[in-house]
Amino acid sequence: MNKIKTTVLWMLFDTWKAKKEGLKGIEIRQSKRLADIVAFARANSPYYQELYQELPKQIEDPTRLPVTSKKELMEHFNDFVTDPEVTIEKAQAFVGNTEFIGVYFLNKYTVATTSGTTGKKGIFLIDERSFKVVGALAFRMMISWLGLGDFIRILVNRGRLTMINAMGGHFASAIAAARLKKKRDKRYQVLPVNMPIPDMVKNLNQFQPIILAPYASMGPLLASEQEAGRLHINPSLIVLSAEGLPEKEYQRISRALNAKVYDSYAATECPFISYRCRYGWLHVNSDWVILEPVDEDYKPTPPGKQSYTVLLTNLANKIQPILRYDLGDSILQKPEPCKCGNPLPAIRVQGRSSDVLTFPADGEKVSIAPLAFSTVAARIPGIDLFQLVQTSPTNLRIRLKLSAGAEPERVWQTILAELAGVLKENRLENITLEKAEELPEQTSGGKVREVIPLK
Repeated sequence: MNKIKTTVLWMLFDTWKAKKEGLKGIEIRQSKRLADIVAFARANSPYYQELYQELPKQIEDPTRLPVTSKKELMEHFNDFVTDPEVTIEKAQAFVGNTEFIGVYFLNKYTVATTSGTTGKKGIFLIDERSFKVVGALAFRMMISWLGLGDFIRILVNRGRLTMINAMGGHFASAIAAARLKKKRDKRYQVLPVNMPIPDMVKNLNQFQPIILAPYASMGPLLASEQEAGRLHINPSLIVLSAEGLPEKEYQRISRALNAKVYDSYAATECPFISYRCRYGWLHVNSDWVILEPVDEDYKPTPPGKQSYTVLLTNLANKIQPILRYDLGDSILQKPEPCKCGNPLPAIRVQGRSSDVLTFPADGEKVSIAPLAFSTVAARIPGIDLFQLVQTSPTNLRIRLKLSAGAEPERVWQTILAELAGVLKENRLENITLEKAEELPEQTSGGKVREVIPLK
């Protein structure tokens, strides 16, 4: 048996064992892995060598480390990465080419971009070790979600999977979709999130997925289509991603499609943060992740109190060590053990709600998921921040913060054409796109809500 297979099997066994051992086993793994990755970062990243020069040699407590941010790490990209072959110039050239979506950067790393909702776009690399951890934790997640009957039903239906997500950019989900498409396996279907709903319904009815993996904002739309009798699918599992939903929507989607509905909380900087249990709590994979809810001064926020932000430490990825990284999300940690029996810490994330835009069209209503718009903006050079505000049923106001050196008129004409294209695909040529003079507005947590529907 080769080394890779042994490592994968070991990780599968270890993730099962960690959960079985409970908090003590999880804490032991977390402390050891933190010490290991801090030592690795110090030895291989000039940025961390300088940042940690005054710290003790052995670090097993994350609070001993200074806080980092996307802006700071991107400004020090070449010193931040631990592989000297990787440079910001090479990475930017790579993500600037849509033909490379799904291709491995330097034949060994996955490169994904973030949308820049905190004011700075990010380029993040994921190494092979991280994907092995992703696989092991995904298996642990699926075991918690599905019973024996569910697994049998999925196997009988040959695991037919439909993904509904953004295309055309180096986003994590788009990369996964591109790699699925390259397999040319008839068990997998990939649909773009901006596909008109009638066309999407037709494709789903023909394919009949047993597993459905859409962006969360698509879930209620598909549930409504099923309730109206236009959609006729019978999946066993629906895995929502990218956004959150009100709890009642999870229940409605489950009833309408007669399926188990789950999601996870993740980020490009760490794709395996947590997964949802049947009581609606997100359980943090604390054997491989450290999440610290903190206040505005980065002081710990106690369980049961909403944090101002959260600090993330990814214990798996060595090419770009993410250590005490200000993720910008507000979380609440459950003060008592979860009723589901999972010993992993349980959290809820504030503000992860999807913002579906609804428009009038020929006496009917047409709804479009927010990511159909925000992912278009994310792949246009020259845009640091983007915000789309629906000011009337037929009017959208576009707020932009441009990068230094960007050509305002060129950027405006590009975003105008791209957004008009999304509307045209959905037969919404009657919608007006208006250029705003004001900059995108930030929330109290410092993030920008990219799509704001009409109140």
